[in-house]
Amino acid sequence: MAAKEFIVAIELGSSKVTGVAGRKNADGSISILAVAKEDSSSFIRKGTVYKVTQTVKCISDIVAKLKAKLKQDIAQVYVGIGGQSIHSVNNNIVETFYESTSVTSQMVNRMMDRNRSAVYPDQSIINSVPQEYLVNNSLELDPEGILCQKLEGNFLNILCRDKFYTTFHSCFKEAKVPIAETYLSPLALADSILTDNEKNSGCVLVDLGAGTTTVAVYYKNILRHLAVIPLGGNNITKDIASLKISEDKAEEMKLKYGNAFTDEKEIDEKLSYPIDLERDVKSTEFIRIVEGRLQEIIENVRYQIPNEYIDKLLGGIILTGGGSNMKNIEKAFRNFMDIDKKTSISKKNSADNDTSIYKVRVADFVTQKIVSKDSDINAHDGTMNTVLGILAKADMNCAGSEVPEQQDIFDGNVTPVKPAEETPQQQDTPRQELKPGVVPPPVEPKKEEETPEKNNKQSVGSSFKKLKKFLNGLIKEED
Repeated sequence: MAAKEFIVAIELGSSKVTGVAGRKNADGSISILAVAKEDSSSFIRKGTVYKVTQTVKCISDIVAKLKAKLKQDIAQVYVGIGGQSIHSVNNNIVETFYESTSVTSQMVNRMMDRNRSAVYPDQSIINSVPQEYLVNNSLELDPEGILCQKLEGNFLNILCRDKFYTTFHSCFKEAKVPIAETYLSPLALADSILTDNEKNSGCVLVDLGAGTTTVAVYYKNILRHLAVIPLGGNNITKDIASLKISEDKAEEMKLKYGNAFTDEKEIDEKLSYPIDLERDVKSTEFIRIVEGRLQEIIENVRYQIPNEYIDKLLGGIILTGGGSNMKNIEKAFRNFMDIDKKTSISKKNSADNDTSIYKVRVADFVTQKIVSKDSDINAHDGTMNTVLGILAKADMNCAGSEVPEQQDIFDGNVTPVKPAEETPQQQDTPRQELKPGVVPPPVEPKKEEETPEKNNKQSVGSSFKKLKKFLNGLIKEED
């Protein structure tokens, strides 16, 4: 029997594209109705699309597979956007008044609009997070009603390169898959795995993906910094492949022997790992390769934490994504983060011989209650957290009409159901009123309307060209 109500979420990752259909229940849980996955390593690089044709086909295949399982058409989908070009920048907007003035919501909205109009070459603001407002030399989260002569708004603008931004949306458009809403993937992920206490007391979310590592810093329940490092698990695999082995074999060895942190006392210099029937690699060399690249990734994570929050991360470091499954990953972060000496302790005072007092935990699953029979969902290995986070934020029915049983859903003739006319993508919604983490669709350039005056000019120009051509012909005949 076809499902009448469900939500569909799609995530475009560096190693795979994942589609999940689920139904939200009255008790707050989410029942997973269908899951579809496709390998994306050949056309999505560092979390961004670089081969459009293959991406369009993949999106179509994902939707077709979900339709087949649901026995229902899909009217629209929720998607998440991430990737290497996404990063945050701070922007300050200042307004001064001739005399003490009470701050109004209109003033705050005006500052938001001014911030949204900031121009960044070849980049678009895809989301903006208000920080504190500076009022009378005091930081306020809500400045409305306060008397002041100077109001300073601090904003964290999240940018994406225009090329990646428009290509991402055009792929869904070409695949004829309507988008209900686009979410910023790192924020959807954070809302599903971080606790309110962690966000409030200060924490760093680290999503260890295949092609990228995403870093999000929170303090007082506000996103303070966001960056995507173009390094991930694939880099470790490629380094292992430098031993003159295939990447498939390198990935296999990484999963089997990879260790994020090995204590010097545990290193066996006589131990070797087999590559094939004729070759092997010393464990010391393998450890050097794996830990060397992982240390580089961790040091880059440390570099992305703004100095003003280094000693305020009482919520600790939260790891997720496929890379968080590596053995001793928590120890690696504690030992390689090189945290400020003021907030570190000596090994002899540490219960587990780690040098940092920061808590490190692995978030292998979302905080929502998920009901599923799918093995990938139930693996709880961090790889499905982002798409489940997108699913959890979605709130509109994605079900279209029921697919007739005699119809082959893979025949390519299924016409997607158009979304309702009042979907968020089609509404003329002011930017500041967008829900937190929602990315507005690209603004398509308006087609210039043809006026009678313009038509007359085109007509005159066309006639002049014809006359010129005719006269040139006469001249050639006389010659």
